[in-house]
Amino acid sequence: MAAEQGPVGGPSAGPGAGQAPLSGPGLLVEVAQCLRFYSRLPVPRLPGEADPHAVPDFTRIPRALPLAGAVIGLVGALVLALALALRLPPAAAAALAVAALVLATGAFHEDGLADTADGFGGGRTVQRRLEIMSDSRVGTYGATAIGLSLILRVTLVAAIAERLGAGPAGLALVAVASATRVIALAPLWLLPPAKPDGRSASVGRPSDTTMATAAALAVGITLLVLTPAFGLPRAGVSLIVGTLSAWPVLVLSRRLIGGQTGDVAGATQQVAEIAMLAVLASRL
Repeated sequence: MAAEQGPVGGPSAGPGAGQAPLSGPGLLVEVAQCLRFYSRLPVPRLPGEADPHAVPDFTRIPRALPLAGAVIGLVGALVLALALALRLPPAAAAALAVAALVLATGAFHEDGLADTADGFGGGRTVQRRLEIMSDSRVGTYGATAIGLSLILRVTLVAAIAERLGAGPAGLALVAVASATRVIALAPLWLLPPAKPDGRSASVGRPSDTTMATAAALAVGITLLVLTPAFGLPRAGVSLIVGTLSAWPVLVLSRRLIGGQTGDVAGATQQVAEIAMLAVLASRL
């Protein structure tokens, strides 16, 4: 998630309480809800949807988030493949692919990274840090964080494409987009809202059952997509490193603002994406 763009549910009634099976038309509807929330991709109204513009139930829809993330990653993969097919240099193709992902999501997670960097870096007190994070303006820390994130992601994708080709690089974008959006839920799941009356408090904590389902699906998609091109060990290590990369963000968030906001979730996704791509691009 990026800067808190609105409430997406209510408090969980308990692990798995009242949740319908994740299958059939219900799964498609939840994928559509995730795509509408996490991206600007045009998603038509599906049969069975009462109101496609309704605020999604965030205690439940993350179950479908790995599939929605893979769809978002596919946008970048297709642009990368097209750019390489046109004989563009890997660096330019990677830049276009990352730009396509930013456009597809409306810089959703980048916005969260910038606000988190500004708040954590520029505030002296918890209240001041939260005020800075709520400010729509981007400061020095935020601009630097976005710049470094873009440079690292473009460089790593270009390295994969140059060494392994368009196919593996595109698969990496799909898998990483799927897995990191689930990893980004860690702050919402493990930390209390930093502002009890803020928008992130109304999001609701994803239930343990929801998180288990989302994690299992993300692991399955990631290993299935990455193993043919990178091998099972590297695919598994990328998942582990990406998951562990959330830990320092969680520690800092608890210490500096006493909990989490949607911005912190966005920052977590960006850190995890860089970590996973680094493992996949590494020559070790």
